Amino acid sequence: MKLLILDRDGVINYDSDAYIKSLDEWVPLPGAIEAIAHLSQAGWTVAVATNQSGIARGYYDLAALEAMHQRLRELVAEQGGELGLILHCPHGPDDGCACRKPKPGLLEQIAAYYGTTLRGVWFVGDSSGDLSAALAVDCQPVLVKTGKGERTLAKALPEGTLVFDDLAAIAAQLLHL
Repeated sequence: MKLLILDRDGVINYDSDAYIKSLDEWVPLPGAIEAIAHLSQAGWTVAVATNQSGIARGYYDLAALEAMHQRLRELVAEQGGELGLILHCPHGPDDGCACRKPKPGLLEQIAAYYGTTLRGVWFVGDSSGDLSAALAVDCQPVLVKTGKGERTLAKALPEGTLVFDDLAAIAAQLLHL
């Protein structure tokens, strides 16, 4: 199985320090939807693991989050692709859950869902928490410069972290375009 796991905010869509709270605020990054569709068409399974503490903070509800994810699926389908499993952590940073990145719970759930190992699977994110979650389950940490990526790049990265400009550049690498 060719599996690629993505963070959402800052990787697929624009991020905001004020949170993405509604469908109107959810805006895809240039080339991201096409990248997912091209990977899907080439036999890749693309899954999403995203922290959504705005739910715990009361900024938006599950219906708003589901609307964003439905729109993401629709946009990928319009480009001839299919998006795999989308998992989210609705907890706040002090809730003590096992799913909030940098903990690896979401990634472990994706592996269980697909019945596969995560060794060497690329996990693409824009934050240190994403990279730490990847390392915790032996995924290949991949940083994009979009979202919080440039800020993350200014810090020490885990050894072996791959760095790309954006999701389109990752798709081009994986598809050897």
